[in-house]
Amino acid sequence: MSVFRLTRAVTLPVDEVWQRVTDWRSHAAQVPLTRLSSVTDGPTGVGTVFTVRSAWGPIGFDDPMEVVRWEPPGEGPTGGYRLEKRGRIVGGWAEVEVLRQGSGSIVVWTEQLDIRPLPGLFDRLVARVGRAVFGRALNGLLEQPYD
Repeated sequence: MSVFRLTRAVTLPVDEVWQRVTDWRSHAAQVPLTRLSSVTDGPTGVGTVFTVRSAWGPIGFDDPMEVVRWEPPGEGPTGGYRLEKRGRIVGGWAEVEVLRQGSGSIVVWTEQLDIRPLPGLFDRLVARVGRAVFGRALNGLLEQPYD
């Protein structure tokens, strides 16, 4: 299993950052060859399940995830969530923390990524690729104009 961490400091307020890093459809759109294929009805919270489909043409797989911790930022200094990846191909977890820093925010994204068909020999490579792909996705979520 591969673990990596991403940290970004932005001038956006914590509430806007939270909205961006919990927009599952935008998450999927930032990662090449993926799309959100389903999400539990209702507001996001513990127990919400969503599935991201990764595919190149007809070849692909589903990456189901469940929210197991959900703590939106309130008046306190931080908010965060944890996703458990429940797929046959991709397992692991992701934790995202949003911290107030003055009028801006810091985002800390930590992920354990397990590509199940690959042996541990590939963990460093998986972490390097994960850091690049999810770093690009996080940059996109934080930089894009948002409605």
